[in-house]
Amino acid sequence: MDNEQKQPPVESSVPQVPQPGAIPSFFMKKKVLIPTVVAVVALVLIAVTGFVFWQKGQFWGQKNVASKTPITILWADWAPADSLDALVKEFTKETGIPVVVQRKSWSNFQNYTFSILDAKKQDFDMVVGDSQWLGRGSQGGHYVNLTNFVKDNNLPETMLPIAIEGYGEYPKGSGKYWAVPLEGDALGWVYRKDLFEDPREKQAFQKKYGYELTVPTTWNQVRDIAEFFYRPEKDFYGIGLLTGVEHDPISMGVQNLIWAFGGDLGDYKTHKVKGILNSKDSVAGLEFYKKLYAFTPPGYQNTFYTDPQDDFKKGRLVMFFSYFAFFPELEDKTKNPYSDATGYFKMPKGPKVQVASLGGQGLSISSYTNKKDEAFIFLKWIINDDVQAKWASLGGFSTSKKVLASNTFLEATRFNRAFAESMTMLKDFWADPVYAELLTASQKQWNDYLTKDTSPSAQATMDTLARDWENIFEYSGYYKE
Repeated sequence: MDNEQKQPPVESSVPQVPQPGAIPSFFMKKKVLIPTVVAVVALVLIAVTGFVFWQKGQFWGQKNVASKTPITILWADWAPADSLDALVKEFTKETGIPVVVQRKSWSNFQNYTFSILDAKKQDFDMVVGDSQWLGRGSQGGHYVNLTNFVKDNNLPETMLPIAIEGYGEYPKGSGKYWAVPLEGDALGWVYRKDLFEDPREKQAFQKKYGYELTVPTTWNQVRDIAEFFYRPEKDFYGIGLLTGVEHDPISMGVQNLIWAFGGDLGDYKTHKVKGILNSKDSVAGLEFYKKLYAFTPPGYQNTFYTDPQDDFKKGRLVMFFSYFAFFPELEDKTKNPYSDATGYFKMPKGPKVQVASLGGQGLSISSYTNKKDEAFIFLKWIINDDVQAKWASLGGFSTSKKVLASNTFLEATRFNRAFAESMTMLKDFWADPVYAELLTASQKQWNDYLTKDTSPSAQATMDTLARDWENIFEYSGYYKE
């Protein structure tokens, strides 16, 4: 990082304190007054606004900003949190403000976060929350409004639009923001290049299906390849799917097929569900997911994002999909014996749409922290392109347009190009305050349909879920009389 690069103040709408050594044109004719005027302006601004001004290594204002009490950032316990832990050390070097990255397991990350926020406790100052949390976090008064920060720092222009919308905006289309994009993510695919390129496999596949075995570009090709490589007698299987009911795996998986077949979860503006979620197209997507489920390994009734990846590393799968944020360990030969033979590709086209489930998280400030000044300094620091490039080099997934377009990023790993392409075709689950109730219902209904022999048909499943979702919306006052 360039330690000489100048940084603007925390809020650009606040008059800036002159940079050390720089003489604003306003003062050029009266140099003798400069020291006095600068001192008076700084003192007045601090006294009146309470804001702290910062540039790399320089502070003006409240002494407690450089206090030894750290900013605590809460996140899930996974590899990107380790990358963030490494990144924040650079921030501490530059500002003197210590940062602690607190981790919670995915299984209780959401429940823990909102138990603290609902109690208005100060156990953490910032949180890297899921996109679906935006409604509950903002409407519940838990997140600091970052609308001015986002606009003043021109983030809609410097970061991917889907990232600003998906990780920060609520309600959608309102222009109100509650988080800054931190970890971009999307569902992407992993496959065994050596098997796809094996001459004997290619010949056998061509003979059976009438076209060349290669990286699939359509869901129908995915189904054919999964069937072709389904070899239970050799403990080898055609596909790894997300089916888990803890957190959100099966919903993130199934919705890809609903969208790909031209269906949808509902109308995000009116919250109408019936006739959309249980439409012919949506039902076809759910049915196709179950067709793919037939080619998974035994015991796939409740898989988390890492389960197919573990089977892939054991040599039991030819391909699977999960979030890109889990893929870095696949590049590690000590963790993935098939590292050299591992390839990646983006979500294939459906009969009507090509789309991938949005993953990733945005960084929000807790409304209950007493370190808002420090938190804004951190936000100001992390959105800079040089910091975003550093974040990407450490294994994080930046949503900076400049970083994603750079050859340095695209060539850094074998999956970065597929990631960059996937970030242009994203769609998300509901982000309303009742998302947790909606998610609980879809997790159960879709898992039952997929894994239980006695489950009702796909149409009946979607009819029930549509009714349940509209009941949730109605009970919560979403429908106007």
